[in-house]
Amino acid sequence: MKNEFFYLGTLTKPFGLKGDLCAFFDSDNPENYTDLDAVFLDLDGEKIPYNIERIAYRGNKQFVIKFQDIPANEARDFAGVELYLPMSQLPKLSGNQFYFHEVVGFKVVDELKGEIGICQDFLEVSNNPIMQVDHDGTEILIPASQQFITGVDRENKILSIQAPEGLIDVYLD
Repeated sequence: MKNEFFYLGTLTKPFGLKGDLCAFFDSDNPENYTDLDAVFLDLDGEKIPYNIERIAYRGNKQFVIKFQDIPANEARDFAGVELYLPMSQLPKLSGNQFYFHEVVGFKVVDELKGEIGICQDFLEVSNNPIMQVDHDGTEILIPASQQFITGVDRENKILSIQAPEGLIDVYLD
């Protein structure tokens, strides 16, 4: 099931001669993952659990990992493989911080325009995420930057925003 796991990062290349692999973790807080004992590798679309023998954080979202079941002579075959963890291991966020998947379906309310629609998804455009909002069949694209998100009401499923001046009018006029 697609929503059982979240993307953690990618194995990039072998490291040394003992079967260690370099990995890039796509996380704002990679230090949260320095004591992992297992991850799921995406092998041909299947998420397969692999136990970690040792893991070392090297800074800048880079790790060196030695897996228990990957022989040194096969490590290079795993370069480019994506890493996943179960959703249950995703750290909880609070306040105005949120994961994109958790606000899909939330009502989007602008402080000037009022309710503008329902959050459908997010697009990643050059590290500038864009929120896709459905306004009665019209797509409105809003930068998903912290400067425009003014509140996250998880209980009532409302995402409060302050869209850049004139942005919503471009879509509705």
